[in-house]
Amino acid sequence: MRAKHRPLLQLIGDDEEMQDILMRVQETSAAYANELRLAPTEVHSEERLVDCRVSVIRRAGHEDALLIEMTDVTRRSKISRENALLIQHGAGRQMIRQLAHEIKNPLGGLRGAAQLLERQLDSNELKEYTNVIISEADRLAGLVDTLLGPGGPPNKQPVNIHELLEYVMRLVEPELSEHIRIRRDYDPGLPNMELDRDQMVQAFLNLVQNAVAALDGHGRITLRSRAVMNFTIGDVRYPVVANVEIEDDGPGIPPDLQDSVFYPLVTSRPEGTGLGLPAAQELISRHGGMIEFESRPGKTVFQVRIPLMTVEAESG
Repeated sequence: MRAKHRPLLQLIGDDEEMQDILMRVQETSAAYANELRLAPTEVHSEERLVDCRVSVIRRAGHEDALLIEMTDVTRRSKISRENALLIQHGAGRQMIRQLAHEIKNPLGGLRGAAQLLERQLDSNELKEYTNVIISEADRLAGLVDTLLGPGGPPNKQPVNIHELLEYVMRLVEPELSEHIRIRRDYDPGLPNMELDRDQMVQAFLNLVQNAVAALDGHGRITLRSRAVMNFTIGDVRYPVVANVEIEDDGPGIPPDLQDSVFYPLVTSRPEGTGLGLPAAQELISRHGGMIEFESRPGKTVFQVRIPLMTVEAESG
């Protein structure tokens, strides 16, 4: 009844793209069929993706009319995106295992050989070369360790997620420019969660450091927490999920990288390693969760979803 006798454009927040589509179909009589993003309205707080079809109806003795069909495909699109992220994460895990085997194991032998050689050398000048070999071996081993992240299954203890986020912010505080503002939007009703504190600190630290780097010294970071009811992660539906968001108003992730940011070694920054996001995704997955993101110029949001309660299998 809310829609009765009200203009369509008013119901969808006077969407400019929809207005252009209607005018174009009306002028050319050519049907339109495509996916369309609708901005948030007073009724729908989030952006929606709809399958939109507009066609002309000829009516004898009457003015032509427009038939507008819209199907909300937001959830279908999100499920497809989640499946793509799961596939990407699985491929990333395989790459991690290959990297660990192909790089880390030979590095131990290389380092040991360089140490033995160093003991046989009398010249300090020649020892400088073995020191370079040893230091570079250590650097590459550290790079692989960063990619692998903290090992082993989670050692879960009751954790207040907001206290954990504040601890992460204290760690990055030395990196913050005076022109970077931090905004908190926490849900005080979120209960303590059974989490591995060290693993979660590392995951959130990677995400926050990425946000800081994206701002290049100017902008705002928002930390947001909410409880989400009946949320599906992969093929499992959870009664309650904690949703933690790290948002920045930087330039956004380049479009050509958005489908591969969770692969190891993918980065848009010359000084970046491309290890932070895949490591964070791996650590969150150990808690049954998943990281998703949305990015456009002026708004990038990484959403960390972690189950809060007992699960029930997804039906259908």
